[in-house]
Amino acid sequence: MRLNQNILLLGKKVVLVPYTPEHVPRYHEWMKSEELRRLTASEPLTLEQEYVMQCSWQEDADKCTFIVLDAEKWQAQLGTSEESCMVGDVNLFLTDLGDPTLGEIEVMIAEPSCRGQGLGTEAVLVMMSYGLTKFEAKIGQGNEPSMQLFRKLHFEQVAVSSVFQEVTLRLTMSERERQWLLEQTSHVEEKPYRAGASERC
Repeated sequence: MRLNQNILLLGKKVVLVPYTPEHVPRYHEWMKSEELRRLTASEPLTLEQEYVMQCSWQEDADKCTFIVLDAEKWQAQLGTSEESCMVGDVNLFLTDLGDPTLGEIEVMIAEPSCRGQGLGTEAVLVMMSYGLTKFEAKIGQGNEPSMQLFRKLHFEQVAVSSVFQEVTLRLTMSERERQWLLEQTSHVEEKPYRAGASERC
């Protein structure tokens, strides 16, 4: 999505940066994992297909994708490549043209050593602060850590699909939840992302 192409979001645990071609090789390595493909319902792609996918995500007006960086590593190693600090990605899809307040949100912490440390939680909270009022998460039935993460963020189960073997969780933001979200993300800083990083496809 062009909306986030020049934005860096700095949190306590994560830094969110636009998904650019420089991130593709590491992302491609992650997606060779059968476990990750199963948990994310993804098909194996060649490296060239991954570059095409990155470009389509960047150009898609209905999808906002950030690469999740480990903030501690990123801040300690300024000047090193973002690729060495990558831990996953977080996405927000506008899935219902009739309801522009609804977004489907998903997160992947691909680096096993970075799971269970709150990075995915903070990444989702930051994405939720983008201003939508309704969120859905569709999660594979066997992905209990992901379901726990979204339940902790006040999402409730609304559907189970045995055909797709997934659970749909939903959150409609009340004023109380909006206030809670603002408290959880008040530390996040929005900064300009480096010039030329999101080169056009």
